[in-house]
Amino acid sequence: MEQSESPEVLQKKLYFLLEQLQEMSRDLPAKYQMRLPYELLTSLANSLLNETIFEIVKGLMDIQNVTEQHMFQKRIQLLNKQKIAEEEIAGRTDLTGEEKVQLLRELVETQRIDLKQFDMSLVIELDEKVNDQQTTLAKAGVPGFFATKNVIDIKVQMHLLDFILRLSNMKIPA
Repeated sequence: MEQSESPEVLQKKLYFLLEQLQEMSRDLPAKYQMRLPYELLTSLANSLLNETIFEIVKGLMDIQNVTEQHMFQKRIQLLNKQKIAEEEIAGRTDLTGEEKVQLLRELVETQRIDLKQFDMSLVIELDEKVNDQQTTLAKAGVPGFFATKNVIDIKVQMHLLDFILRLSNMKIPA
């Protein structure tokens, strides 16, 4: 928001943002529409007059994308290590066929448990990222954002983030 903008220009921007938010919310399933009352959409439109909110959301998205890519790479590395361990057992010449089969069964079971624990740690890390994002957006004064673990509230916040990102790519009238 530029300080030189007249009240008329700000009003025009506000109406545009609110109209877009209302249109976007109409496309959602009813259970989410109910959680996006006019007052919330109006407050959100008003907060988006400050374009810093768009930058914060884009920054959070960038961080999330890098984090998810890093997690994916760590998982791929674990899977590759597991495959190498299996190949090492299969390639051993000092074992009988039965011994190899038994060792492979034990290894695969251990790997299954390790992978499950690894995936659970990733989920916990993602939950922490969600909480960090919620807290950042709440501190920035973005309506509809607060720290929560409620699945419906999180889904509503995801829709609000989507709305903000879509609006950030629109030409807002001056």
